[in-house]
Amino acid sequence: MMKKCALLSVFLYTLLSAHAQDPAGAQSLRDKVLDDIQKNFTIKTKSFDSTVSQLDQRMSALDKSINESKDVRDKADKLVLRVQAVEEKQKAIEQNELNIFQANYQSAMVNLISMEREIKPLVLFNSTKAFFNSLSETGNPMNYEGYTKWYNAYAAFVKEKKAESPVLNVTSNLLNFASGFAKGVPVTGPITSALFSSMTTYIDNIGKKEKALKTQSEEMLTLTMKISQFNFDNGQIENEWEAITTELQDLQKKYDKSLKENLGIIKVSQADFDNNFSRQNDAERRYQYLTRVRDEAARFVANEKKNNPKEWRQAAYVQMNDVQSLKQRFGQVTFRISQNLLKYKELFDKYRTDPQLGSRIKDLEIKMKDLQESFDKTFDPLEYINSANRMYKV
Repeated sequence: MMKKCALLSVFLYTLLSAHAQDPAGAQSLRDKVLDDIQKNFTIKTKSFDSTVSQLDQRMSALDKSINESKDVRDKADKLVLRVQAVEEKQKAIEQNELNIFQANYQSAMVNLISMEREIKPLVLFNSTKAFFNSLSETGNPMNYEGYTKWYNAYAAFVKEKKAESPVLNVTSNLLNFASGFAKGVPVTGPITSALFSSMTTYIDNIGKKEKALKTQSEEMLTLTMKISQFNFDNGQIENEWEAITTELQDLQKKYDKSLKENLGIIKVSQADFDNNFSRQNDAERRYQYLTRVRDEAARFVANEKKNNPKEWRQAAYVQMNDVQSLKQRFGQVTFRISQNLLKYKELFDKYRTDPQLGSRIKDLEIKMKDLQESFDKTFDPLEYINSANRMYKV
């Protein structure tokens, strides 16, 4: 339990801490540069619409003039003008297509680079650490009043009487195997059957005159069983954390690969990226860097069209799809996290009124609220997914 909680804590601060360290926000910088891209694209689109509208009007006028003209030479001259207008319109359409691809690949690059600060781990988030520490402590019976002393007496009984009972002998071997039990090994799994049975035997062997010890022992056995069930219930949530962690690790690998490929495409070195963005704390410099990357992305698309006119769209198109997929997957992972955090409410509802666990559960609920608020302020999974779906212009 303690090891798993530590892993879960590391996992969540991986997601949360980047934003805690960056109050200016990678997201706000990203949105600012994306707005710049949109404004530039809008200007070009208006110019394209105006050009096409003027050319369409010119062609309509020429068509009318050609139909009405009786002079062969005049018709021929107007046909030449119409062909020129068609060619100009085709050039405008091709330029507009280039503008769209440039804007989309710029968007892909800016989103990709901005994700770097959303995925990579930095400094442990205090609310995450506090919550999982308390969760681990709740699942360790040694943290409850009187339990350690009682457990030591029980363990001494098992050791002394193990030769007299197969159950006690098995329990003794299991306790030696799980030597860390007294330090917090979770009371879950196959060991609990022998554990509960031997504890019952210990209680049965308490003399009739030791009523206080027997009452306490019954309370400790009840507590052990409750904590065992609590750890089992919590384990269902932990299993999903492990699956989410695996997904995030795979996403990190794919992100690193995509980042490396795209930096190579626009001829930007990893060292340049690290120095000027990844490890750069000045928001204005990061903005300038994103702007430079945006310009390099547009330049790459233009060069591809010039040097590879038949298949110029392919390279940018593949990368754009990869980046969009990464953003969608990251949004889906954060959505799974938000759903898994909600499962703790159900867990705590089950044990909140318990006389032995209740006070610790209430403390956990307070820490859980802090963690939930930190996550909600940092991520909006559905908006993240929706923004990924709306990334590109068509």
